[in-house]
Amino acid sequence: MEIVSENKCFGGVQGVYKHTSSACKCDMTFGLFLPEEAEDGPVPVLWYLSGLTCTHENAMTKAGAQAWAAEQGIALIFPDTSPRGDDVADDDAYDLGKGAGFYVNATQEPWAPHFKMWDYLAEELPALVGEKFALDMDRQAITGHSMGGHGALTLAMGLPGRFRSVSAFAPICNPTQSDWGRKQLSAYLGDDESNWAAHDSSILMREKGFDGPVLVDTGTSDQFLDLLRPEALAAAAAERRQEATVRMQKGYDHSYYFISTFMEDHVSFHADALYAG
Repeated sequence: MEIVSENKCFGGVQGVYKHTSSACKCDMTFGLFLPEEAEDGPVPVLWYLSGLTCTHENAMTKAGAQAWAAEQGIALIFPDTSPRGDDVADDDAYDLGKGAGFYVNATQEPWAPHFKMWDYLAEELPALVGEKFALDMDRQAITGHSMGGHGALTLAMGLPGRFRSVSAFAPICNPTQSDWGRKQLSAYLGDDESNWAAHDSSILMREKGFDGPVLVDTGTSDQFLDLLRPEALAAAAAERRQEATVRMQKGYDHSYYFISTFMEDHVSFHADALYAG
């Protein structure tokens, strides 16, 4: 693992690291904020999954999460959104290919050789950071934005017992019924829609739910609201009687101004779960 950079930040360290991924068969980069408490022993972990077109850097520099994580003594992990490199397949559209991994294991060409983001985030990267850094991997939580909110919700429900809490900012809630989803799921997973259900948080919520608290925020002025379909997730949670808070925030859009406004709420929400019991 290569240290790209390490900077003092709110008493802790904001680092950027690169490693060769066996899952994605390319070099991958991630950001990691370690609070000051990590000097004395392992600290709880909050994962942040980013949205379309993003890298590890967007949330790391724009979300304002480090201040609140430092206050709570929580580490933040900012993975990339897709494999990278000259040999990695790409598409001219912003919503497919590099920067648009959708947190699935692709089975279709030309994506299958590298686009294994589910395995990367479910297995490889947690094992790496758990070995290399002072992290308490028994206390994990996960959040994300847009495509990353979709990833956070599906990973949380798809890996029972892994995360103590899950939240999302403007997640893609029902990709099997949205143009932000049907295009990508068919490209990565093929046309058999039965293979898509494991990556639709509304379907997962209805069928499996999550053993812990859920928090979702979406802006009423989000320019992508019809693609996000938060009403599908809210209906599924209500039907299951899932412990969940699904909020529509008046006047907010899809930007990092929205995310940074409610980041304190989300970090505090996860801190309550990570330090409980």
